[in-house]
Amino acid sequence: MSNYSATVQWQRDGADFLNKEYSRAHCWRFNGGSLINASASSHIVPEPFSKPEFVDPEEAFVAALSSCHMLFFLDLAAQDGFVVDAYDDEALGVMSKNADGKIAMTRVELNPKVKFHNSAAPTQEQIESLHHRSHELCFIANSVKSDVIVTPR
Repeated sequence: MSNYSATVQWQRDGADFLNKEYSRAHCWRFNGGSLINASASSHIVPEPFSKPEFVDPEEAFVAALSSCHMLFFLDLAAQDGFVVDAYDDEALGVMSKNADGKIAMTRVELNPKVKFHNSAAPTQEQIESLHHRSHELCFIANSVKSDVIVTPR
């Protein structure tokens, strides 16, 4: 169907590798030219070996789910004749032990707040349908085991 690629680049900074005193900062490069500074989460690897101002894989996972859901939502809203003026999602990922006892992103909560153009705002039932359909279509949500909970604000 389609292929997607990313290049992850890291280089040792001269620090003591065997004692794990090396930086976890690295770069994500995408084929369109985007570069994102990334790091291990400071919840997992303490500073100065992580950089909390950089994106960590767990945040990227949550953002990917939120972004995918939003993109389908916008497309479906347009198909249904609703004009969206703004979309804001304060998404939250929860790490905990899964059924196998392994640490995993077990739950992602999407909390989208959508502002519709006044001329054609959908009913609450139509908004819920848009979110449900968006979730069903989201490629990322269809690719993960985590519970993805959508709670419109």
